[in-house]
Amino acid sequence: MQNTGFPTDLPPKYYHDYFCYVLDFVRKRYAHVLNENETAFLDNYYALSEDAQCLFIRFSNRSKSFFRVNSLAYSEISDLPAVLNELLEKHFIESVCEHHSDRLEEIMDLFTKPEHLIFTKQLEPEIMPSKSIRKPDLVRWLVHEYDCSTLLKLISGSEPVVKVSYEAEVMLMKFLFFGNRNADMTEFVIRDLGHVRFQSFDEQHLAIRFDSRKDVDDTLMVSLMKETFDALKNELPPEEIFDWFMNWQTVNGIGLSSKAMPAYNAFILRVSAWLERKKMLSQALTIYQLTNDAPARERRVRLLYTLGETDEALALCEEIAENPQNADERYFSQDFYEKISNKKKRVVKRTTQALKAADAIEIPVMYRHQVELGALHYYRAQGFQAFFSENEPWRALFGLLFWDIIYDTNVKTIHNPMQRVPSDFFLPDFYYKRSGQLHERLKMASTKEIIDQIVSQTYMEKFGMTNVLVPWYEGALEKVLTLTSLLSPQQLHDVMIEIAQNLRENTRGFPDLLVWNENEYAFIEIKSPTDHLSSRQLHWQHFFAEHAVQSRIVRVNWIKD
Repeated sequence: MQNTGFPTDLPPKYYHDYFCYVLDFVRKRYAHVLNENETAFLDNYYALSEDAQCLFIRFSNRSKSFFRVNSLAYSEISDLPAVLNELLEKHFIESVCEHHSDRLEEIMDLFTKPEHLIFTKQLEPEIMPSKSIRKPDLVRWLVHEYDCSTLLKLISGSEPVVKVSYEAEVMLMKFLFFGNRNADMTEFVIRDLGHVRFQSFDEQHLAIRFDSRKDVDDTLMVSLMKETFDALKNELPPEEIFDWFMNWQTVNGIGLSSKAMPAYNAFILRVSAWLERKKMLSQALTIYQLTNDAPARERRVRLLYTLGETDEALALCEEIAENPQNADERYFSQDFYEKISNKKKRVVKRTTQALKAADAIEIPVMYRHQVELGALHYYRAQGFQAFFSENEPWRALFGLLFWDIIYDTNVKTIHNPMQRVPSDFFLPDFYYKRSGQLHERLKMASTKEIIDQIVSQTYMEKFGMTNVLVPWYEGALEKVLTLTSLLSPQQLHDVMIEIAQNLRENTRGFPDLLVWNENEYAFIEIKSPTDHLSSRQLHWQHFFAEHAVQSRIVRVNWIKD
């Protein structure tokens, strides 16, 4: 591959360029959803000197809110005292005062344990805590023993401390740009250092993610509540977590924007699963009932049965069986319905039945922790060619064959120039919005030669570019081309459409190995004596059988070396 020409380092004020780019991007595209405070923030920010903007960005890009002035040292900012004064005068930072009393421990955490010991000696010359005391314990003792004004006066006398302002506004700007709370400004850094190549988009064709202020507020609110839950679950008992969630949901969970619903449903599943693990079964059931997203219905059936609500559990099993969302729901509904209706304590699941019916091979016990590798060597010793297949070559084939369709800006699911996947990638909308294009591509890719040409050309043109489905390493393309050489175009088409209809579920569960020789091939799911077969794996075994793709499950028996 040719040299990409990526820079190996960055200019001193690289972060200033990135931050201003984000603000310009948001102001241009989302002016219709910004309120007066946010618009004022933008105006006031651009009125700052460049160095003041840089220091504000340095503050804003940190996870904390408070900073020790004497600890600041940025070589690219020439006159820090003057810049600090400018930020203070323009209200972009503020000096610590009693207004921040509710965050006193956060302020005190800026100082080391030896410094807190000095503070203690200044307050109580006759009391000197043991040097073995932990810093958190010492901080808690100080906060308990002394009022806020005394401690803040002591801290300010030691060293000026400031708090960054406009935190909510900056958070919103980044949220509007990235569309979530997971990505951050480091995306620019890894791009410009060459660690990631992003798909190139014409910015005038990028779509707006949020059409209204309600879209923004609801989606951001759910994201922040997830973060709050992750913090609270380590601090509060399950009973209080349940009350906290239900109080929030009662007020905010009705009438949410459709843009917020995927995140809301994921939040419901996270909270209810946690409560279930904490043995709060009735409470978990109450929350699971707020969504039908998998695996909520399965968990509801299990909880209803455990709680003695057998009729309701049976009815829900029937409902799931009529319209399963994925393989887990399909096989679960059949197995559990049989368990309940036949009043059996133990039912042999369909996955277990398939595994017991599978043929077995013998592999040296030395491979007990690398069962797939042992099987690979077994088949090669039988004269087959073989490699680890599982999900990777199928995902890569999909990503390469449909690359331009996945990232088509006309579908209105690409919202910023560093987006790794379309915003509907794991939603049902992905297939519905692109079904015409996908089928047209497959109609054009009617022969192995055409499929190979599309895949190979895309691989060379896009090499190294981020795509959640496509890996970049020597041999990756060869694995894909092996698939296309062994299967018919129609079989490949069938698998691709099955993947497209549910990317979240159907990009997983493929067999572990591909083995072949001049006369035959097979995809093989390898299972050690202690392994279980998943519903997704059974789904692909059935799907392959329906479409005459050679595939089977193989159990492993250990033999002494």
